Amino acid sequence: MGGDLILKLVSEHGPWVLLVFYLLYRDLQKDQATRAVLDKNSSILIEITTIIRERLPAGGGRER
Repeated sequence: MGGDLILKLVSEHGPWVLLVFYLLYRDLQKDQATRAVLDKNSSILIEITTIIRERLPAGGGRER
C-alpha cells in the first residue's frame, strides 16, 4: 500500500482506519507468538519421543 492511499483513507474516515490497521497488526503479532510457542512445543515433544524410543527395548515392549 502506498503512503498516499493511507493518507487518503485517514483523511476520509478519520482515526477508525488507524485503529483497524493497529488491530490487524496486533492480531498478526499474536499469531506469530502463538506459532513460535507451538513450534517450540513441537520440538520439545520430538526430543522427548526420541529419548523414550532410545530407552525402550528393541521390541518396543511387546515381547511375550
